Amino acid sequence: MIDKGLIEAENKTREAALRADYAALGEHLDRRGIDIAALKDRAKGFGVAVPSWGTGTGGTRFARFPGEGEPRDIFDKLDDCGVIHGLTQATPTVSLHIPWDKADPADLLAKAEAVGVGFDAMNSNTFQDHADHPLSYKYGSLSHMDKAVRAQAIEHNLETIEIGEKLGSKALTVWIGDGTNFPGQSHMGRQFERYLSSMKEIYQGLPEGWQIFSEHKIYEPAFYSTVVQDWGSSLLTAQELGDKAKCLVDLGHHAPNVNIEMIVSRLIHAGKLGGFHFNDSKYGDDDLDSGTIEPYRLFLIWNELVDAESADLDLAHMIDQSHNVTDPIESLMISACEIQRAYVQASLVDRAALGGFQDANDALMASATLRAAFRTDVEPILAMARLEAGGAIDPILTYRASGYRKQVAAVRPKSTGGGGGIV
Repeated sequence: MIDKGLIEAENKTREAALRADYAALGEHLDRRGIDIAALKDRAKGFGVAVPSWGTGTGGTRFARFPGEGEPRDIFDKLDDCGVIHGLTQATPTVSLHIPWDKADPADLLAKAEAVGVGFDAMNSNTFQDHADHPLSYKYGSLSHMDKAVRAQAIEHNLETIEIGEKLGSKALTVWIGDGTNFPGQSHMGRQFERYLSSMKEIYQGLPEGWQIFSEHKIYEPAFYSTVVQDWGSSLLTAQELGDKAKCLVDLGHHAPNVNIEMIVSRLIHAGKLGGFHFNDSKYGDDDLDSGTIEPYRLFLIWNELVDAESADLDLAHMIDQSHNVTDPIESLMISACEIQRAYVQASLVDRAALGGFQDANDALMASATLRAAFRTDVEPILAMARLEAGGAIDPILTYRASGYRKQVAAVRPKSTGGGGGIV
């Protein structure tokens, strides 16, 4: 973990400049009728879950190049997650992936408490084969032709729920790699029906207060057809399953130029928006750091969410990224701060003015109202929120000053390269 004394020392070198910037921004916002302290409180109340798998180096389809100090197991991952939250104060929970993170729940709870985090949504895995699963998922899992394979996949999801219940989680995210690579390979209608039937069995196993999230991907790894390929199929699934079923939107899994914020709006209207996997994308499922490619799109998505706050949405916010050329801890900290930034910027939108321009069909001024919020530099608000919560004014520079990566590299054996794959 990062020594608190180091964080305080690093903050001391930057605090005077921060307070000056914060005061200047406060005066600017006051002229616009905006209370900077209220925005700071919103920033302090924000949280996004870190993916346990994101703390390791990812890869391309062809190779993986591990960095130094790679986590050896879930307990090392939780150490890294604790560092991320300790510095950003914006990632209070961790999302686990089973069976990758399978361990005694009591040990997981003790470790999480020690590093200052809790647990968010659980993630099942039937998109690859596992040593303790005798049957293969090569040709599908929840939609497989063979009932025995489907039963095995269902049981795995139920086990994941059971583990999550012991950890205090309240949701299960289901993504399957089921689909086809050739026309005619499978009857697409019956394949979807088998998937729905399997999901209904999992749904029946949800504990009280739990939700199940259906995640769609336009491709990966199936390139001709995918069983849950878009938000429409995900919505059909959630509507058929019942009130506990919602849709999870991964920002990287849409066709080029798709209006994701409109999808978010439609799912809110249907009462089926469950949460997000935040990342960014240039071409496809790039899993880049949030805000790296399209920060304005991230802001527009948050604009829809802030606008719908009166609907009392109970959403799961999670990061889902793959890091192959950066330190994963640094990338996850950057993403957490960028997601928080977009949330605060969206909170700046003058909604009364925007509504008036919309009613008057004044497209120019409506768009300008959004841009005014997006262009406001809210970094002093985010940094002040971190400072007051015990985090770092500058998480990246403080992390580098700590030497944490070299310290863990000294005790964690160097990982070998080899197989490809996102994770």
